[in-house]
Amino acid sequence: MILLHWIDTFLASIGRSTTALAASVGRVTIFAVQAISHLMRPPFYTREFAAQVLQIGYFSLPIVGLTALFTGGALALQIYSGGARFNAEAVVPTVVAIAMVRELGPVLGGLMVAGRVASSIAAELGTMRVTEQIDALVTLSTNPMKYLVVPRLLAATLVMPILAFIGDIIGIMGGFLVATNRLNFNAATYINNTYDFLEFDDIFSGLVKAAVFGFIVALMGCFHGYYSGRGAQGVAQATTNAVVSASVLIIASNYVLTEVFF
Repeated sequence: MILLHWIDTFLASIGRSTTALAASVGRVTIFAVQAISHLMRPPFYTREFAAQVLQIGYFSLPIVGLTALFTGGALALQIYSGGARFNAEAVVPTVVAIAMVRELGPVLGGLMVAGRVASSIAAELGTMRVTEQIDALVTLSTNPMKYLVVPRLLAATLVMPILAFIGDIIGIMGGFLVATNRLNFNAATYINNTYDFLEFDDIFSGLVKAAVFGFIVALMGCFHGYYSGRGAQGVAQATTNAVVSASVLIIASNYVLTEVFF
């Protein structure tokens, strides 16, 4: 009897978790569809959109740039160390460029922006929910979805490819600096190898990934903030959930997109 009770409890917990996960996926999907549908219809809040471009894009440049710079440098050292075992040190420029453009640039950029932007959006919208500012917008005949969610989703989706592209350049430059100053590579040869083996499809796939990651970051921040619980604890929980869910979805969607492109 004890064993049957334990099995029943275990299966019930799995069922509850599965149901809760399905319900969460459904709520996020409905929220995303509503936001996209509002994107297609006026009015458009241009000033709010411009403010979000500045907040999400411009102010994220330092952290994305620093991350890419040191990642490119570390990648050059690691590839050189591994390639030296097979007398293949010459692959450093090619592998650094392809790895940064295809994977590390968009993924690390997305994770850095998720930590900075998703938490900020969730905290801002959660505070507005707690202080009933979102309800006040409805009272003033302003659709909260169009005023708060759509500008953030659109801004993040458009600026993330730009951030990723800049991060790719900085990351490749980081590998170049380490290779030429620490590993005794010829500068002209390094640049030529990078240029010769880097293809348009590599760059395009990375930019598409970055756009998807930007949408995910803004969507998770807006969703968890918009439906934040009451009080300081609810806002804190929304902020944590936004960053965690955005990071997990970025990693998962990166694999799916990689399968699609390659």
